Amino acid sequence: MMKEFYSNGKLLLTGEYAILDGAKGLALPTSFGQSLKLRNKNSETIHWFSVDENDDTWFYAEFSKTDFKTINTTDETVSDRLHQILTETQRLNPEFSSSISLYSIIEAKISFPKDWGLGTSSTLIANMAAWAAVNPYQLLEATFGGSGYDIACATYNTAITYQRNGFEPIVKEVTFNPDYKDELFFVYLNQKKNSRDAIDSYRSLDINKKELITKIDCITDHILSCNKIIDFEILLDQHEAILSKTLQIPTIKDTLFSDYSRTIKSLGAWGGDFVLATGTEDNMQYFKKKGYHTILPYSKMIL
Repeated sequence: MMKEFYSNGKLLLTGEYAILDGAKGLALPTSFGQSLKLRNKNSETIHWFSVDENDDTWFYAEFSKTDFKTINTTDETVSDRLHQILTETQRLNPEFSSSISLYSIIEAKISFPKDWGLGTSSTLIANMAAWAAVNPYQLLEATFGGSGYDIACATYNTAITYQRNGFEPIVKEVTFNPDYKDELFFVYLNQKKNSRDAIDSYRSLDINKKELITKIDCITDHILSCNKIIDFEILLDQHEAILSKTLQIPTIKDTLFSDYSRTIKSLGAWGGDFVLATGTEDNMQYFKKKGYHTILPYSKMIL
């Protein structure tokens, strides 16, 4: 007996940070994601395998089926987090224990390098919530926290706008398939940013949140009706300038790519993971010469 779940990865095009306070963000599900495969085995314990895009097991743990305590593991930190997720899942649905009893081998496999920041945690939460039939936003809040837009991306196969609204966010499918998508590239900054640290830093700021939300919402709406790359670039530059002033830190372009001729926008927590760069295939040589070799065109990254 086997059961399988799958969730999409995510990228947030607009609304980073401000989305925590209710701003409308434009989010894009990625062609990369994570599967959760459940297999039956005559065992009284759970054998958990986390597998990377190369089919290599990067984490293993054996858990008790009764209280999810770790029996043995390759990484105590990760097993503690999984213990928390399993425990909170059962708290949200006490009947989850009967489903747990049916399976002994769990394989969580991502189709992207886990340091890319495309949602290793959110896709796991979405898959666990689907398995246990619990509200994924409640499970997220009880474990990792965050805005929840990544949870929405996990189950939508098209671009969405997302606004926080307790455990019932406002999610709308939207059309974002611009004629200029061949001029959009995702460049990996060779380092993963801890989103929880970034959120804590943002929370500590004394800012006019209402004004920030109004500005970001306006940019998001204009991007959805934008037909020309030059107008799109202007809107992204405006978004970067607003967030730079709010966060009191320079933009990633000013920090690393000040002589690049086109637009660069951070995606998610500033200073890590991917940025969006506009330009041509030839323009991407600029980043390669600087040591940034992981560059994905829009058509390969986005569903």
